[in-house]
Formats: sequence, structure tokens, C-alpha cells
Amino acid sequence: MLCKLRYSGFEILAIIQFLFVGDKVWRNNLNLIYFHKDKCFLDSLLGSLQFPDLARLMFKIVIVDDHPSTREGLSTRIEIEPDLQVCGMAADLDEGMQEIEKHRPDLVIVDVSLRSGNGIELTKQIRKRFESVKVLVWSMYDESLYGDRAMRAGAMGYINKEMATDAIIGAINTVLNGNSFFSPELSSKLFRRMISGEQASNATLVESLSDRELETFRLIGHGYKTKEIAKKLKISPKTVETYRARIKEKLGLHDMSSLAREAAHWVLENG
Repeated sequence: MLCKLRYSGFEILAIIQFLFVGDKVWRNNLNLIYFHKDKCFLDSLLGSLQFPDLARLMFKIVIVDDHPSTREGLSTRIEIEPDLQVCGMAADLDEGMQEIEKHRPDLVIVDVSLRSGNGIELTKQIRKRFESVKVLVWSMYDESLYGDRAMRAGAMGYINKEMATDAIIGAINTVLNGNSFFSPELSSKLFRRMISGEQASNATLVESLSDRELETFRLIGHGYKTKEIAKKLKISPKTVETYRARIKEKLGLHDMSSLAREAAHWVLENG
């Protein structure tokens, strides 16, 4: 079988060694392509060699965040881990879906705020189209604002960007192992809501907004106009106006100026 694959015993040993040591130690001794942690190549080769456990030692991750420096910083930290590989990065919803389609990662790390679209909507689309792909939401926003929305959208975890990098790696590993990563406070809150049947009427007024309404509210607070919001959320200006009307009704506001003031105040308090 090894002859058919055209790999010598030394080369196969080097590939296995590569998985445990890294991509720099053996590459100069082989007449092979520089692997650069190419998990797809290793999956194919080691799978054909009937080493399925070794083939799955590396997990593929896609990062979707609208800040290039943030994406690069997180990617650099993740790549330190011997079993984690960042195989794609994107800045918005459409790019994110393209990267997921291309790489079929094990995990997608999603920011709430994206260049266009938003992380909650992206999470919903991922769960609908790629059932085996896990989602971890990380954001500058406090978990109390978006944690339950992320969970309801299908995310397996939520972590604040201000957490230490080791905590982020811990969250990644927890989700990859099939477990959820939410604070005890949020888990308890959602459990009580499920048991008691508590609805949004018992929550804060802002919590009563739908995901799209909340995103519209946030963008209003940042000073975006109707056409700008429509472009960012990839919806029509008429739909934005509908969301505005619903938000005013739910928050008990009577005109657009009061909506703008309330939204700006909310952004100042929550980021």
C-alpha cells in the first residue's frame, strides 16, 4: 500500500512527526511540498493510511471579524496551539459564508459587529447550512446583551474580547470538545426562563427587540442613516423603516428624535 501511495517509510514517519513537532523540523529533509499545516492534505494522506485519529489532530478554524488587526492577532495566538489551524478569515457575512463553504472548518469564531450583516445572523445561517460546524461568538459587548441571542441562534459559546487570550483558547477547546461555553449567570438566566416560561415582557425593553431590530437600534445609536443601515444589513430602506417603527412602539418612544437619543444613550452605555 505504501508503494502505491508513492511515499517512503521515512516520508510517512516525517509526516507523523510533523503533526507532533511542527512544520519546520523535517521539511528540509524531504523532497515534499512545504506542508504549512495543510490539514486537507494530511487528512487525505493519513486517512488513506488508516490513521484517522492522527488525521483529526488538527482542527480547522475560520475567523469572521471586521477588524483586520483583531483577526490577525487572534489568528497568531491560535496558531501557537499545535492542534489548531486558522484556515480562513473574513470581514463580513458573505465573505464568512464563502470561507466556510471553501474550508468546511470545525469551528467558526464570529464577532457580533461585522462590516456588513452581523454575527447573530451569520450564526443562524451557519447552523442552517452547515450543521456540523460549531460557532463561538466573541464580542466587545457584554454577554448580558448578546449572549442569550447567540445561544438561541445556535452558538455553542460566547466570550468577551477583553478576556485573557488563554481564556479564549480555553473557550475554543471547550466548544471543539462538544461542550457549551457560557457564563453560569447566563446559563442560569436562560434555564429559569425556560422553566418558568418567562417572556420578553419580563425582561428589559431593549431585550424585547428582535435580533434585527436590536442591530438596527445599535446602528441608529452610532449615527447611521436609513440607507446606510439598509446597505450594512443587506435589507431594503423600507424594511429599515419598518424596524424603526417597531422599535419605537416597543420602547414607548413617540418620534424619531427620541429614538435617536435613546439609541445613542444605549450605545454610550454598552459600546
